[in-house]
Amino acid sequence: MSKDRARRRDEREQAAAVRRVAAQRRRARVERRQDRRRALAPVAPRLRHRRRWRRQESLLARRRRAQNGVILCLVFASQLIVWLLTDDWWLRFTAALLAVIATPVLVTVALDRRP
Repeated sequence: MSKDRARRRDEREQAAAVRRVAAQRRRARVERRQDRRRALAPVAPRLRHRRRWRRQESLLARRRRAQNGVILCLVFASQLIVWLLTDDWWLRFTAALLAVIATPVLVTVALDRRP
């Protein structure tokens, strides 16, 4: 009977020792993480205060994103066509410059909703 109790006590002590070691490792890992955060806090203050920015989900915001996506695709497609059809760098540069200048004007004329 006493041998059985001694064996169970040894098993309990071994399990407790394993739990203590695991807890000690967790504490050490948490302390290292906190030390890293403290060391980086002056360099990157955003690590301490994370904010999640959510997109606007209104109808106007969705419409604006869709319009901007279409505009971007059209400008990209026009540039791709110019680059594929010509080898002249001067013409490519002129088309890119024209796209940068003309796109805001055309977007304002085409999509302006003011009366």
